[in-house]
Amino acid sequence: MSLVLVTGGVRSGKSRYAEELAMTLSSRVLYVATGKAWDDEMKQRIELHQARRPLEWGCVEVGERLTDYHAFREQYDVVLIDCLSTWVSNRLMSVDESEWRSASHTQALLQEAEAWLSLVQNSPQKVIAVTSEVGLGGVALSRLGRWFADVLGDVNQRSARQADAVYAVLSGIPWRIKG
Repeated sequence: MSLVLVTGGVRSGKSRYAEELAMTLSSRVLYVATGKAWDDEMKQRIELHQARRPLEWGCVEVGERLTDYHAFREQYDVVLIDCLSTWVSNRLMSVDESEWRSASHTQALLQEAEAWLSLVQNSPQKVIAVTSEVGLGGVALSRLGRWFADVLGDVNQRSARQADAVYAVLSGIPWRIKG
């Protein structure tokens, strides 16, 4: 098992770096997509990511359960998850506003993250996970934004603790900060 976490701000180049890293490791890559086309702009972002990926890579889209790619991973050497922050966002966006910040929803999401980390720990594949760094900005102005930052911060910290290597990408330049 080996986990590499690639973090950075929005449009920092973290996904591109993770893709380049995956290409150096193997041509047998499973791309795990977490994005949902909520609107036209998100659809365009997804299409850009699709156009950039090599055609021989496999791809599976996951929804609520980050571990759903498990059944498809065996024929691949590398699993690239893009990205944890979008997965957290999708989970939180599916919660009714009256239940935002509820302990039960937060706990369920963190339990799914722990299940994923356990899967990674027992996986023969190298796993590269992309995420957005939420620890560099101010406190969000909305309840949903603060909940997102809190939950993603926990998911990122847990992932970074388990990771063999962590890269922070700033303006397209990767910095190895662990491993």
